[in-house]
Amino acid sequence: MKRCLVLSLVIALAVGLIGMESLAESPVTRVKDIARLQGVRNNQLHGMGLVVGLNGTGDSSRANIQLVANALAKWGIEVNQNDLKVKNVAAVILTATLPPYKHQGDTIDVQVSSMGDAKSLQGGILLQTPLSGADGKIYAVAQGPVYIGGYSAGGRGSSVQKNVTTVGIIPSGAIVEREVPMQFETDGKLRWVLNNPDFTTASRLARTINENIAEGAARAVDMAMVEVLIPQKLSHDPVAFIAEIEALPVTPDGVAKVVVNERNGTVVIGERVRIAPVAVTHRNITVRVNTTTQVSQPLPLSQGETTTVENTRVDVNEESGQLVELPAGTTIGAIVKALNAVGSTPQDIIAILVAIKEAGALYGVLEFI
Repeated sequence: MKRCLVLSLVIALAVGLIGMESLAESPVTRVKDIARLQGVRNNQLHGMGLVVGLNGTGDSSRANIQLVANALAKWGIEVNQNDLKVKNVAAVILTATLPPYKHQGDTIDVQVSSMGDAKSLQGGILLQTPLSGADGKIYAVAQGPVYIGGYSAGGRGSSVQKNVTTVGIIPSGAIVEREVPMQFETDGKLRWVLNNPDFTTASRLARTINENIAEGAARAVDMAMVEVLIPQKLSHDPVAFIAEIEALPVTPDGVAKVVVNERNGTVVIGERVRIAPVAVTHRNITVRVNTTTQVSQPLPLSQGETTTVENTRVDVNEESGQLVELPAGTTIGAIVKALNAVGSTPQDIIAILVAIKEAGALYGVLEFI
């Protein structure tokens, strides 16, 4: 188990460190990959229905019996609820996401989840069920066979199960009956909303649009929104204008962050994470980070200026006497790479990262998931 944790940590760090070494600058991406138009969004749908045709794996809850009785009543069949046997029927909750600009007759996927004590939905078929939005209106109707991606079988004293058999999906199982209007233009303006709000990214996005479309066309309203004026000549065809903006290159920015998953020992380090000079002792491991200042002289006749350069040296010393010296650098990734080289466990590395953060020497956010 320990070897698996170390392996996962090595892989995560290798990817992170390779990325940090190979990227001299932040990556350039398209506007459409980091932002969306305000007013163009998904909508959640839900409903309650019955899955029939189960092989004795249905549920016996009172809600299930009531649903079966209601369904029979719609078909003109009146029954006594006490006489119903519902082992082959399960009451389920349906959930779905209605993407923007889905039209009548289009299909969407549906998630099906048992709400009672059903053992499995394997082999079941969902009866026709309306799906409603938060406003109570019906936007789609679902029906079809349930796919669970697993199985459940057993007999007396033994059973076998693969995956969760009380949750499944119906691919393209719902037909859209009502369209949701989308309003992406307001008073001749488009509003782009960043997926990850950031003041620097918003400012860069506005500057990119101004440089490539028209000066003064865009302005950053806040850290999450950029407002763009639609040119008069394109007011009759805003879709073409949107497509032009979507393809513009932009360099996103973000917070320096270290993400730690203590359950599986994975550590992901952002390229902007830096550390200050610090010394940490944990069990039989000692980490030292020292910064020295050197003077950099320009070449003769280069018209350059004399500057000072800070060099950082990281030493990791283990009880066995093994010493790892790293070249000058200020990234916390260098520390983790050195710790891994002397055989530190993921728990040791995580504890040292926490200590560096608590000492105020980690310039970034340490986040646990």
